Amino acid sequence: MKEQHNLTIYTEDRFDLINKISLVFTRRNIKIESLNISLCEIDDIYKYTILITETPDAVRNIALQIEKIIEVFKCTYHTNQDIVWTQVVLFKIPTNQIITNEKLNDILRKYNAKHLSVASTYTIFEFTVQEIQSINMIKELEKFELVEFVESSRIAIAKSGNRFMKD
Repeated sequence: MKEQHNLTIYTEDRFDLINKISLVFTRRNIKIESLNISLCEIDDIYKYTILITETPDAVRNIALQIEKIIEVFKCTYHTNQDIVWTQVVLFKIPTNQIITNEKLNDILRKYNAKHLSVASTYTIFEFTVQEIQSINMIKELEKFELVEFVESSRIAIAKSGNRFMKD
């Protein structure tokens, strides 16, 4: 049965890596739902976090293929139950809606939104979410002239105590 899996890849900074990783998924006709690339706790090592929906066997095979063919240090995979993850959403709403609409303020409090920029015409808010929360919140905000929003890729850390160690 298909379910969401998070692949974590540890590698050096290589400009060709994103293309090679993308090809692994393209050849198998698997959609990358989220991709995040960041520095990790080890100097000069990067951490790729990739979200896909696939069967456990397919994910295991992909992780093995990435380690074997692409020359990365390590590729691990986890289900959502095995990780702690989040995303950030930024959204812009007309300032007059915030001033005049108490329901909107209730929604902003409900999702613990934090204002980042206030101007006379628009206010920009940030909040940290899980995927379903984001969808629900955006639907609620559309009623209040939501002008724009952007959602970050997923960031995640495995709950297990294992740490990647560079050889």
